[in-house]
Amino acid sequence: MPGTVLLLAASPVGKSRLVDAASVLPVLAAVPPAVLSGTDTANVVELADPLEPQAVLTRLRAVAATPGPLTVFIAGQLALDRRQHLPHLALARTTPATVRYTALPWQWIREEFRLRSPGSTTLLVDLHADADAWGWLRTHALDSGRNNAVFGRIAPPPSRRTVAGPAYMKTIATILRSGWRPPVEQLHQQAFGRLGPDAYGDVVLTVPPAPVAVPGGFAPRPAYRPEQPRPHTPERPKTPDRPQEDPHVQITAAVQAGRHQDADALALAHEQAATRAHGVASEQALHWSEVRADLAMFARDSARSCRIWLTVAETRLTAQQSPDSPTVEKAVDRAHHQWGQVRDKTQAQELGALLAQLRARVPGRRPGALENVEKQLRELQATPF
Repeated sequence: MPGTVLLLAASPVGKSRLVDAASVLPVLAAVPPAVLSGTDTANVVELADPLEPQAVLTRLRAVAATPGPLTVFIAGQLALDRRQHLPHLALARTTPATVRYTALPWQWIREEFRLRSPGSTTLLVDLHADADAWGWLRTHALDSGRNNAVFGRIAPPPSRRTVAGPAYMKTIATILRSGWRPPVEQLHQQAFGRLGPDAYGDVVLTVPPAPVAVPGGFAPRPAYRPEQPRPHTPERPKTPDRPQEDPHVQITAAVQAGRHQDADALALAHEQAATRAHGVASEQALHWSEVRADLAMFARDSARSCRIWLTVAETRLTAQQSPDSPTVEKAVDRAHHQWGQVRDKTQAQELGALLAQLRARVPGRRPGALENVEKQLRELQATPF
């Protein structure tokens, strides 16, 4: 079935502009439509710096009505209206005082895709938040609809008199120009792996795809795997009552059904079994710890995910693994990303202090990571409860 692609790049004209969103469109346009969509053929709809919210809504409704897979690329600027304090996508005529009237309510994006079949809609998002929206994100999540896969980032406001670029989306486009489209989760991780140190402070959006609707039910999804390939495949501990089933399949089923606590309990049981059999620092036990960190991310519990990744990193370092080893760097990088999404100030300060200690030992491959943590901690301390 043919796919549909919507390329939406929007940002204000003039002093209110934080990001040159439309600069990504030529790079995306150079990618074959089928690669953008991940289907054999695809139709592309492009909106560059639109002026009117209603005009964007008309296009949203049109693409939402298409029957096949829908992929939406959104680059732009997030703003809050001053009356209801709700997030909007700023358009060409938007100013801080006119957000309510000249910007696109983010709720419209969620609502227009709400009735689409689960698993048929993917959003790739690269947003820069203004100061008010960035503060709002400390206590709120950007809701893009529970049936949609959402990947991307929300960056803080750039320094004054600086217009940022949609670096995440340009990286996505550069990867896709190779002519091969990896699964969206891998595409997202590859893009973040290429970004510079400024990305450490971003809010990272990672909402996995919902099951794909098919006649008579849902098509099965691939078994759950950690975010990054491991250097080798560790032996998986067997459960005493059902060793004949792959526990990763059971975990996947629980996540798909929204039973996040059940998924974590199953992974925890395997982590404890592996610890008893092989030791707390064994690859078998650490594998399940990393699974639990990813499960916490899927459950949108960023604080718990960050804490588990921090524990994994400390365990590897205590076991004499090198601070520049890929597995240690991966754990600290994942903790850093998840920390950027923690909304509770007390938790953010506690976890940030632990992360800063780790960053002093594991700076990672991108310069400025420790400085980023220290800067965010200073901002947290300066912000009243």
